Amino acid sequence: YQRRVREQSVMLSRVAVRPTQAGKPRAARVVPSRLFSAPTGSLSCSPFAYRAKVCGLSSVVVPSASVQLNYTQSRIQKRFFSEESVVIKVPSMGDSITDGAVGEIKKNVGEAVEADEVVLVVETTKINHEIRAPKAGVITEILVKVGDTVLVDQPVFKVAAGATATAQPAAPKAEAKVSEAPKAPQAATQTAPQAPAAQAPAAPKSTPPQAPPPKPLQPVAPKTAGDRSERREPMSRMRQTIAKNMKDSQNTLAMLTTFQEADMHELTQLRAQLKDDFEAKHGVKLGFMSCFVKAAAAALKENPAVNALIDGKEIVYRNYVDISVAVATPKGLVVPVLKNVDQMSFADIEKQIAYLGQKARNGAITLEDITGGTFTISNGGVYGSLMGTPIINPGQSAILGMHGIFERPVVVNKQVVIRPMMYLALTYDHRLIDGRDAVTFLKKIKLSVEDPRRLLLD
Repeated sequence: YQRRVREQSVMLSRVAVRPTQAGKPRAARVVPSRLFSAPTGSLSCSPFAYRAKVCGLSSVVVPSASVQLNYTQSRIQKRFFSEESVVIKVPSMGDSITDGAVGEIKKNVGEAVEADEVVLVVETTKINHEIRAPKAGVITEILVKVGDTVLVDQPVFKVAAGATATAQPAAPKAEAKVSEAPKAPQAATQTAPQAPAAQAPAAPKSTPPQAPPPKPLQPVAPKTAGDRSERREPMSRMRQTIAKNMKDSQNTLAMLTTFQEADMHELTQLRAQLKDDFEAKHGVKLGFMSCFVKAAAAALKENPAVNALIDGKEIVYRNYVDISVAVATPKGLVVPVLKNVDQMSFADIEKQIAYLGQKARNGAITLEDITGGTFTISNGGVYGSLMGTPIINPGQSAILGMHGIFERPVVVNKQVVIRPMMYLALTYDHRLIDGRDAVTFLKKIKLSVEDPRRLLLD
């Protein structure tokens, strides 16, 4: 309930009450002692189904308490409500995730919240987990702040289910009457009559003056320095994990990169001819990524060492193909996994890439979406990259780097022609994959991309 008073705090141990409905008044009702502190005008405590009044008193001494309640009004009213606060705890965020950091709090105390509405976001080492209100109500307490580390099953906020947020009436503004000072009379301005200008006599002709000697050069005044300040921001859990995994990968794997260049002429022409029909039939655009994913899946089947993994003193050969596709988000790199791509069509690949990419950019990616992966494709070409050497993700042995498509002169059938070319880079773990296997694998992808008809033979 809410209690309107004009004091800061009060401790109650016993008050006189009467039922709100018609009936005989009760003599007294014991109220548990509790100290309340609140701004002037409102106070909350445990709910009761009664309305208490203390009338005609200017000062009341509360028994068994050292606090006096001074009333400036002759009556205090309590309003009791039946809503109870529900404590919301951090749910399970995955088998390998036990804690996280509060990254964002979207609701404040006293604000209304709808059922299944996001109240706060917890950043973990892999994904951002949204904690939602189970029922509609009002936020009564936030138990954490941004940056705090929270554990699974830890209380984070409370919500009064079924309650409605009530805005406190604003204090009436005093209308100050300001009397306007009488304006000073403006002096009449009189314009004096101007005397007719006297005609000046013509100046005698003279020889043109000589040019002054050049001034000596002066040093340039020193420029004032611009903004040279610095700012520090804490790293998110996701960024810390990315940094740790990339450095661990460099320290553990014997990484080596081999390159190829692919002529994108045939694939570009095929896409230009079929993209409208493809989109009309499947409801998704035809891109280059689906062709590279299918080409990589076929090459992984022919070169099982690239799809394998070193585990201690053993080599784990995987008979399935799960390809991770790197997606850049505002909060860091996310790598959702396309599972069993060797059994997917071009349309299935394009649909799944669009779906997972949208979830990653909206922060709705789940732990299941990024778990696993036997091989990774990173497309830096969408940002205009010419060439690079990607780093292998932990748990894998190779990664393919796609780059930008740029027209340049090449030799085709002993003639110099302009073709759209792309550099391809394959970084592999040299402890497991020999140079011959790596070059053969990358050349298989190159030939499939340059002539997509080869994919029909697999």
